Amino acid sequence: MLMKGFTIWFTGLSGSGKTTLAREVEEILLERGLKVEVLDADIVRTNLSKGLGFSKEDRDINIRRIGFVCNLLTRNDVVAIAAAISPYKSVRDENRKLIKNYVEVFCKCSIDALTQRDVKGLYAKALKGEIKNFTGVDDPYEEPDNAEVVVDTGKETEEQSVAKIIKTLEILNYIPRVEDANEYSGDEEDEIKARLKDLGYI
Repeated sequence: MLMKGFTIWFTGLSGSGKTTLAREVEEILLERGLKVEVLDADIVRTNLSKGLGFSKEDRDINIRRIGFVCNLLTRNDVVAIAAAISPYKSVRDENRKLIKNYVEVFCKCSIDALTQRDVKGLYAKALKGEIKNFTGVDDPYEEPDNAEVVVDTGKETEEQSVAKIIKTLEILNYIPRVEDANEYSGDEEDEIKARLKDLGYI
């Protein structure tokens, strides 16, 4: 199977598991012999986007820059994995149009669950108004309408979420199927196929 580049774009609120899942997926893809590069938003901000703030304009610029790099990597048959809150639909859609092979993963998690797992207490402070412009509290997060994968990180285990992502990549023929690694039942695979069919992929 000739491997082609693609981008996996993780979006979701702070603490929803984007980076953790991105690293888990990276490890599996590397084990399967693919070339992979992870662009984590926190790391990108200290290098590619140093100096940008957290206004809507600066956030949009940051996401466009990550999308630009993902597109370059994808065109050169590398798997690009982006993990960024990316709160605005319009900029995510720009990247979707720019990048030929694009898989969006929405890490869904409630504010209650995020507050409980937040060891730094940032959500609690934001909810009390002690931190301003906090995404999902007093700054918007626009949930995706058409993400290829939705993982409910407030309810699923990491293993379940990763398996759902990998299975979707297999069904889309971005990566070869490895039946031994299949942790899904026939019904669960049918659900993934139905979602991809609704989105017009299969």
